Amino acid sequence: MAPQESQEPGAVSGWDYQAIVDSLPDAVFVVGESGTISFMNSAAERMFGYPRTELVGRDHRMILAEGFREGFQRLFNSMRRHGGTAENPPFEAYGLRRDGTEIHGEVACGLLRSGAEVAMTVTVRPSPPREAEDGLREAVSLLSATLESTADGILVVGTDGQIAGVNEQFVSMWGIPRGLLTTHDDAAVIGYVLGLLKNPQGFLDKVHELYAHPLAESNDVLEFLDGRTFERYSRPQKVANKVVGRVWSFRDITPRLAAQDQAKRAMADLAEQAAQLKALAFQDPLTGLANRKLFHDQLAESLRGDRAVSVDVLLLDLDDFKEVNDILGHHAGDEMLTEVARRLRSCVRPDDTVARLGGDEFAVLLTASPGPDAVAECIVASLNVPMWIDGTMLRPSLSLGLASAGPAAVAGSELLRQADVAMYAAKAAGKNRYMRFQPDMMTALVQRTDLEAGLRHAVDAGQIMVHYQPVISPRLGEVVQFEALARWKRDGEMVPPGQFIPTAERSGLISAIGLQVMRQSFTELRPWLAADATRSVSVNVSGVQLKDCTFADGVLRLAASCATDPRQLVLEVTESVFFDPDAHVIRQLDLLRDAGVRVALDDFGTGYSSLGRLQELPVDAVKIDRSFVSMVRTGAEKLPILNSMINMAHSLGLTVTAEGIETGAQASYLTNLACDSLQGYLFSHPEPESGLEIALLRSADAIDQMHGIRLEG
Repeated sequence: MAPQESQEPGAVSGWDYQAIVDSLPDAVFVVGESGTISFMNSAAERMFGYPRTELVGRDHRMILAEGFREGFQRLFNSMRRHGGTAENPPFEAYGLRRDGTEIHGEVACGLLRSGAEVAMTVTVRPSPPREAEDGLREAVSLLSATLESTADGILVVGTDGQIAGVNEQFVSMWGIPRGLLTTHDDAAVIGYVLGLLKNPQGFLDKVHELYAHPLAESNDVLEFLDGRTFERYSRPQKVANKVVGRVWSFRDITPRLAAQDQAKRAMADLAEQAAQLKALAFQDPLTGLANRKLFHDQLAESLRGDRAVSVDVLLLDLDDFKEVNDILGHHAGDEMLTEVARRLRSCVRPDDTVARLGGDEFAVLLTASPGPDAVAECIVASLNVPMWIDGTMLRPSLSLGLASAGPAAVAGSELLRQADVAMYAAKAAGKNRYMRFQPDMMTALVQRTDLEAGLRHAVDAGQIMVHYQPVISPRLGEVVQFEALARWKRDGEMVPPGQFIPTAERSGLISAIGLQVMRQSFTELRPWLAADATRSVSVNVSGVQLKDCTFADGVLRLAASCATDPRQLVLEVTESVFFDPDAHVIRQLDLLRDAGVRVALDDFGTGYSSLGRLQELPVDAVKIDRSFVSMVRTGAEKLPILNSMINMAHSLGLTVTAEGIETGAQASYLTNLACDSLQGYLFSHPEPESGLEIALLRSADAIDQMHGIRLEG
């Protein structure tokens, strides 16, 4: 940068300022903001051995010895931040000559402004030779590199109490005024920093302690009023094993502590989530009871204990719980399960385990219980108390099995199996009760297993037969329909439908049985159906079959292959199928009705049926359950319920069939109520294909007799 001529009044013009600067004995450089040398005098050429042409325009660090190459740029930046107003006393540094030798000198710096440009003047005066100059240079170089390269704030205090050096990081961290630092007074600096700390006395005590023990080292933490936290390290400064001062190092650990605190919170959150996951792993989310895994674990632990301590397992499920879900909705079902869980807890001690194993199945584990039978009785009685859900009164019914571990070792799975066998024995005995496991109950289990195996073989071998029961029209005085009923003869004896049909539904065989019954009916009744298009055959259909999305298509293809008009087919279903959440069920029935197949509601009047719901159901006919027909004994009774059923159905365009007609009085009573069809033993028992003619003759005789009774009446 060329020096500018002075414009001040009275100044002597015409002087050669380059010559003036060149006449100075000290080396002078002007260094720009980028660190590039823009001006140098003759003394600088002589001192460093470079002609101006090789240095001007080059980076100033090429003439600095290692350890000093970054210091000038930092000093320049610092001077600029303070506007050049801060005092900058001369300091010692090492330069590098063109021939590679080092030069030791005293350096003074200042700011030079020219318009908008800012530069730094650097004046170098060679230092006189000293003893051990090489060692001092190395120490100064190392100290400078250490001070300025570390992220810690460094303060060096001599044994005389004077500040020997600081780095920029120290100044920045503490915010100490540079004017205060230029005094080199450690006590003054300490006085300033005390006002920044939460515990100034503690800070001061540690300083006095270390100054009293020059060889001591220290590490502690400082907390600031503004929320920051510093780590403070201190160790003696030695030269040739002689303590010449103390080095203080300060590290801002505020971000680290914040990260640690965040990590602790995250770990606490993870621990809480782990606890929640553990609770979920062993707890039923709906009822808050133990789940299956926890129950099995605690059962196994109880059985590993002292054999003298009794262990009892109670296994129960709710009877007909599915109907609550189907009719009132799953929300109501969940409320019932929650209330059942509450009542179960009230029947046991706090240390006993109550678990929900899944669905409507619950288990209770009693350890050292004085009366497991009393607990079982309490549970049955407690659950029989009505409960109100969504304005509807429900009376839960349950089947409960009780099994107790004997003196001999028994596995938890075996004890649960025994309780399960006892529970099914309670169901078979009429439900809504408990039964204690007895060894002979295993026989019943074996029989059920054997029944299923035999039924599977019968289905595969095509051994399921079909019997037909006539349905007569009082108005026409003839048989208008046959109901096809599945029959199974095993080892020469007929197995009651009440035994094998539930087994078929439970095992999934009901679909195959249903198709066999339908195919055989279409084939065996073909001549009778072909003689009159108004005649029909009815077949019972399970909800399991309707869940098959191909059911409707399969029925229609089967009817076509057997040359049977779909309008001559009636499918009998129970009301519960209409409340199945599976949309396939209703869709299958709609497809069949569109093709002409009629749908009859079987067992009407039982369960949760109501007259008002008839208009909501996709049906063409209803079959009044035999329990209502049996109320007619003499024919002189006043039974408005039957009259209401028939009138309601007729008002909705539905036909009505009465099941279980066994007496002439019942037939006449229902006929007088305009019941469309009658079915029962009065007309004929179910007969195989070979007995169809006999069934028709018996029905005709019964119709004639019924008409005679009516004429006499």
